Amino acid sequence: MADTLQLPKRGPFRSTWARSRKARPQLTLSRRPRRRLRLLRWCGRRRQRRRLLEAQAAGADWREGSWLASRSAAAPGPKTAVPSRVPRPLPSPTPSRASSPTEDEDEDEDPAPLPIPPLRPAGPGRRLLLLPREQVFTFSGACRVTCLYGQVQVLGFTISQGQPSQDVFSTYTHSRLALSAVHHSMPEKSKKEMKREARTLLRAHLNRDDRCWLMKNFSPLCSIVMLENLKHTTVNFINSHPGLSYVFEQERTTFQINAEYFALRSVGIKKEKKKNGLQLSESFLSALEELVSVACEEVDGCPIILVCGFQDVGKSTFNRYLINQLLNSISCVDYLECDLGQTEFTPPGCISLLNITEPVLGPPFTHQRTPQKMVYFGKSTCKNNYENYIEIIKYVFSSYKRESPLIINTMGWVTDQGLLLLVDLIRLLSPSHVVQFSSSRSKFMPQLTPTYVDDMDGLYTKSKAKVRDRGFYLPEFADSLEFGDEEKESPVAFSGHKLMCVQLDFFFRKTPRSRELHNKVLRDLALLGYLGQLQAPAPRPLRPLHSLTPYQVPFHAVALRVIHSDVTPTHILYAVNASWVGLCKILDDVGGYTEGPVLLTQTPICDCLGFGICRGIDMEKRLYHILTPVPPEELRNVNCLLVGAISIPHCVLKSQHGFEGTIPYVTTDYNVKLPGATGKIGAREAEEAYRKRQHPKARFYRKAH
Repeated sequence: MADTLQLPKRGPFRSTWARSRKARPQLTLSRRPRRRLRLLRWCGRRRQRRRLLEAQAAGADWREGSWLASRSAAAPGPKTAVPSRVPRPLPSPTPSRASSPTEDEDEDEDPAPLPIPPLRPAGPGRRLLLLPREQVFTFSGACRVTCLYGQVQVLGFTISQGQPSQDVFSTYTHSRLALSAVHHSMPEKSKKEMKREARTLLRAHLNRDDRCWLMKNFSPLCSIVMLENLKHTTVNFINSHPGLSYVFEQERTTFQINAEYFALRSVGIKKEKKKNGLQLSESFLSALEELVSVACEEVDGCPIILVCGFQDVGKSTFNRYLINQLLNSISCVDYLECDLGQTEFTPPGCISLLNITEPVLGPPFTHQRTPQKMVYFGKSTCKNNYENYIEIIKYVFSSYKRESPLIINTMGWVTDQGLLLLVDLIRLLSPSHVVQFSSSRSKFMPQLTPTYVDDMDGLYTKSKAKVRDRGFYLPEFADSLEFGDEEKESPVAFSGHKLMCVQLDFFFRKTPRSRELHNKVLRDLALLGYLGQLQAPAPRPLRPLHSLTPYQVPFHAVALRVIHSDVTPTHILYAVNASWVGLCKILDDVGGYTEGPVLLTQTPICDCLGFGICRGIDMEKRLYHILTPVPPEELRNVNCLLVGAISIPHCVLKSQHGFEGTIPYVTTDYNVKLPGATGKIGAREAEEAYRKRQHPKARFYRKAH
């Protein structure tokens, strides 16, 4: 009797797997999913069983490993889609090529939606991506994106059908990028006419089978994107160094390895979770919309937009987004770089003015460009040298022609003297808009309203009340600025600005120490991105730097100056050897010296035409051996070499492929008692030197004697 009473109780607690298998015997799972199923709670098992049955009804084949796509197809729409009370129909299985309709076949009713995002091979290294409107596809890696039909947006830039392909870089050092299908204008045409138009556009890119697959699942609200494997010289050069391949690709243990995973991997990307992408706030988007409208109207001339705030609050992301949004409407945007540590288009330690005509679809080390005007400051911070920093900004800003909107990027140091320096910059540059970023994790920063700036004393400027008492009506810097003849009649004066506050909260865990190490990695990547220009265009193989032929520069042809430290003339060549040097042009004539080297007593404010590595010095022939990507026609104007505290990445010295024997400039025998040995000359930094002194066997420094 006891057994008969227990039998009905055991019925409801039977394994969900056994009941689902009894209901649908053709559903099969491997051992690993079955073990994972036992760990689920009772409610989780019910959900799993329901998904199994829904996927079976949708025609999914679980034995081929496509259970993830089937699950996404049977589940409700994503959170980003517009909610609808009408239930979505279950997707029908993808037709085979044998049962595919012909090219000219048109159906009156809409096709059933496919798993999101559906992919299809379109040749070696090419994949077709079908994105419904307002659907987001977040990914990591590097690929080339071509919009075949509709419009897609990435980092604020809109890629439309018929436009050139764009190289997109979504790295692990920054938030992942995402492709999103945006609404595109559709004229009053029937669905048959729109399908014919789409078929005509696709005929130049796809074969017949691929066009039939797309036409079978065609919808006027979809965007068709071609993803191609990107062969980029900078990406290949960075990946060639040990320990840096993680920047573009990371291998993670996951059970989501299916057909979609291998299809994306063949292109060079990997699908990521939406939370790993950019999370933009309402204040961020509203500020973008207002600035774009102001720049396109041009009622009061071209706006000057100054972006400020603490570190890691989204200033660089905002600048890239704003540049891309402006390039959707206008042809070019000017950019003034005032951040020495995290520069956007040049190696670190530079103040530059650039004219941007192409979208910015990646981190700084993927789009190193030649500036319109650039000065090499030589350090990643301006502390203890504020006056020279201000003078260089004045010199570079004088080249701004006021023909297009200007975006000014500032440093993340906005406390104490950094805040006073920022007030000086606002008075000096007279921006029309100031975008101030803040975060719940950053320190308090007063709002830089026009009233606050008027009443605040800077490092070199006084408040408006004090200037009025002294009888001055213009800022102290206005007299020294050099403008065109038509602009001299109306001198620039600080007339106030519009403050726009943006609140952003990125998810990151950075301590002051980890932030400094992370910034050091980004600076090294920027240098590697610049040195990647030495390589031949892809797909030609990479060559190690020691196999490239350098330029020979006589001692008497260029002048020398070490910016960041005082070096005796007898040791100046030791400081220059195997160092990162700025190739500059000064007005003084350095010719006429027979022996050399020619030494400068003061650091000049001069144009920097590029950078290079002094890979060796020939004392017998009195020659510098310079390795640089600057073209020869520009090198003829170089007559000055500036050496700063920006160091060559260690991987360049220690990880040269194809080198046998002792590596030059790398040694464990280093004498820290030499004068200047503990300073920041070459590749040494104080924190790193201290750590390596604790472990003498792990020292890797170049010889300075």
